[in-house]
Amino acid sequence: MVKVFGTSFVGEGVQSSMNSLLFASGNFIATSAPARGMNQDRRPRRLRTDGVRGLVSETDLDASDLIAPVFVDATTDERVPIETMPGHERVPVEQAVARVEEIRETGVEAVIVFGIPEDKDERGSRAWAADGVVQRAVERITAETDAYVITDVCLCEYTSHGHCGIVEEHAETDPTLTVENDPTLDLLANTAVSHARAGADMVAPSSMTDGMVGAIREGLDADGHDDVPIMSYAAKYESAFYGPFRDAADGAPAFGDRRHYQMDPANAREAMREVALDVEQGADVLMVKPALPYLDIVRAIRESYDHPVAAYNVSGEYAMLHAAAEKGWLDLEAVAYESLLSIKRAGADLILTYFAEDIAERM
Repeated sequence: MVKVFGTSFVGEGVQSSMNSLLFASGNFIATSAPARGMNQDRRPRRLRTDGVRGLVSETDLDASDLIAPVFVDATTDERVPIETMPGHERVPVEQAVARVEEIRETGVEAVIVFGIPEDKDERGSRAWAADGVVQRAVERITAETDAYVITDVCLCEYTSHGHCGIVEEHAETDPTLTVENDPTLDLLANTAVSHARAGADMVAPSSMTDGMVGAIREGLDADGHDDVPIMSYAAKYESAFYGPFRDAADGAPAFGDRRHYQMDPANAREAMREVALDVEQGADVLMVKPALPYLDIVRAIRESYDHPVAAYNVSGEYAMLHAAAEKGWLDLEAVAYESLLSIKRAGADLILTYFAEDIAERM
């Protein structure tokens, strides 16, 4: 044991533990010799100082990367706050333009429109009605704003049972039954065509129905909308993070769940098969939903395909950060920005997020 300035050093390597000691006039003098194993030519901290840190930043997040969801409700004549999603509302058709203008003022250029119809039935027929809630809202938004308008193409908000297509007979009482795949395809194509006729710039099928992209591409082309791109929810998982959205869009299943058509959260290779099929059928943009729990999938798609990749930062991801911030546990603005930055860093070109307006204003 050697005692220096009241501190004891034990074991071999005493001299290097003290950063090298020299004797001068009987006193110990500590020097700043390199720590053992440290290569002085490699110091990453040099590029973390103010001034240079921003210059070498590898990922940029911009308002033009973001897509803001808009909920249009045919059952109300006033704005209705969404309790599980602080800061968001359902708006009547008459206020859809005003809502989109609010979003555009923040610098966000694109919106995705979801509809809550005035009535529902087994087939979800209001989804493709010419005077449906989304169709009327899109007509107004495209006529009166310069926003890029995307529409969600699914039937869950329009069916009386809340599933994403036509359900098999006795599905309500038999948990082994599910949505009928092929009969649902025509309904999805009809819905996408009706959106394009209303003026939608892009359609986004989200039902995870096998063959949906091909059916919609065929329907759009046949109706003269070959210039309308398809953003496919290519890898959409059966996730527990969707809860607040189902309140917002009134689209929760009345019975059963969606495990027979949405993906198992345990599967990654399956996602690549799903994406490959959508690419073959003509998908223009490939989306992963949810985003944060599935960044590995975002990265895998980015590395395998040249298509633009989108990720949906879903309602549960949004709500949990708000809940923690309300408790004082997190800085909401900081964690929201970091969350979106991580999605972009993983490889997403486009991010659908309920934080769009707040983050865009910050930027």
